[in-house]
Amino acid sequence: MDISNVLMLLGGVALFLFGMTVMGEALKKVAGNKLETILYKLSSTPIKGILLGTFVTAVIQSSSATTVMVVGFVNSGMMKVMQAIGVIMGALIGTSVTGWVLTLSYMESGSGIASLLSTATLTAVVAIIGIVLRMFCKAKTKRNIGEILLGFAVLMYGMTAMSGAVSPLKESQAFKDAISSFSNPILGILLGAVITAVLQSASASVGILQALSVTGAIHFSTAYPIILGIGIGAAVPVLLSAIGANTNGKRTAVIYLLTDLLGAIIWGIIFYSVNAFVHFDFMHHIMNPVSIALVNTVFRILTVAVLFPFIKLIEKMICRIIPSNADDEDDLANIEKLEERFLMYPPIAIEHSKMVLFAMADKTRKNVFRAMHLFEDFDTSKYDKVKTKEDAIDKYEDKLGTYLVKLTGADMSDAETKEASLVLHTISDFERIGDHAVNIAELAQELHDKKLVFSEGAKQELEVLFKAVIEIVDKSFHSFVEGDLERAHRVEPHREIITSLCAELKLRHIKRVQKGECGLELGFIFNDLLMNLERISGHCSNIAIAMIELQDASYQTHEYENTVHEMKTESYKKYLEKYEARYEIK
Repeated sequence: MDISNVLMLLGGVALFLFGMTVMGEALKKVAGNKLETILYKLSSTPIKGILLGTFVTAVIQSSSATTVMVVGFVNSGMMKVMQAIGVIMGALIGTSVTGWVLTLSYMESGSGIASLLSTATLTAVVAIIGIVLRMFCKAKTKRNIGEILLGFAVLMYGMTAMSGAVSPLKESQAFKDAISSFSNPILGILLGAVITAVLQSASASVGILQALSVTGAIHFSTAYPIILGIGIGAAVPVLLSAIGANTNGKRTAVIYLLTDLLGAIIWGIIFYSVNAFVHFDFMHHIMNPVSIALVNTVFRILTVAVLFPFIKLIEKMICRIIPSNADDEDDLANIEKLEERFLMYPPIAIEHSKMVLFAMADKTRKNVFRAMHLFEDFDTSKYDKVKTKEDAIDKYEDKLGTYLVKLTGADMSDAETKEASLVLHTISDFERIGDHAVNIAELAQELHDKKLVFSEGAKQELEVLFKAVIEIVDKSFHSFVEGDLERAHRVEPHREIITSLCAELKLRHIKRVQKGECGLELGFIFNDLLMNLERISGHCSNIAIAMIELQDASYQTHEYENTVHEMKTESYKKYLEKYEARYEIK
């Protein structure tokens, strides 16, 4: 086997992976969001989860992709860990379907009419139909179907290329001797795991094994441990997807590894223990693409069959391996206060909604401070924490918003309606403040990554502005949580000073850029930072004004502007002068 064969093999692998990706993505486009919807809505029982996981994975041709979706659902709170276990088990079975599809590429061609049914002919027909649909049809669905067919054709051409590349190995005794060494269970499992981890596709690894089997050098004793290892290696992309996820998201990713690992351990120990006494005759049976697909499918089905009765035990095991942290437990406890049964009792439902909103507001407040601190002392772990907390804030907003919309359909008094409206309308303000905190953190990361530094003048100005923003965030949060209207009245004049500060700082920075004291790139970052800080103060003002309007008149969000003008009393002017003196730029 010379260098041209090696390049042909690698090219075949590349075509195979590309074709599988194109086909899977196009299948998802044809299905729209239905596959994702089916996954998280119809997996209420382990049996349903296994069936759905099998179906979805068979469609998109990737157990890793299915599990990555499930990690996302669990991370967002749409699916529980128990549901995820069933779907992941189904994904293990579903991914074996690809091996059977690949056996089509080994159909023998005959003569005459039989030649029309050969793999090469069928693949060519599929490719032609696919390119016609993709290039000449205007309907989106037909174009996507064309992509599916093209992806399939590329995948089949890739398999043909791999088989052709390794065909010279039939005559190589060195290859046969090398491949036979992997009949050692440990080496075989490691090889399967490493290849799959590199390719990040169990289907691709099985495809390569099927391609190698045409050489006649792959015996059952070699294929079996490699198949055991393939599942373990397929967990790598799933584990990578869980970086930055919450505790349950990480648990879901590890479950994928755990199920494959347990399957390899259980069936490895049982098979080799029995073989030590019985000495199976088929250990030296020469494998072909069909028998490899069969062994892969049987192994996965038996693994799921053995582990299925222990789903609850697996959940407990994974909870011990990855224990909950205090924040995740608090989030879960807070969100669980939004119980459906309380919707029949609006006063209780409103009170619980406020408690959850207060927890959300506190997370938002802390995240703003955390983000601003990154400008003083950037740290990747602290940056990641800002992003993680923002995910939690988004989850709070989703759960609260859904709960309160349901509550609006209940029979409530005018006072209860106003209070529910206050909570509902301020949710978005707290969530938007959280978004701006993430934007600020990303600007700090950009400064750090590009090794940019603000001038001393810019640093001193930002120090004053940061103090003003910290105070207004604290003020609006505490006035809202404590129902302190007197403090709420101080927020709008504070916001006006921050707006003036931002305008002044923009002018000062333009002058520094003109003088060459700061670069243009720093100017863009500085301007974006001011914009985010100014908008945070605007949302703080919205929260305070909502409280005041609820107390003084009927709550109407479009009356914000009018209320602001009405508030400009002597008291307003007094606070305006006070904050102007406090945050004066020297």
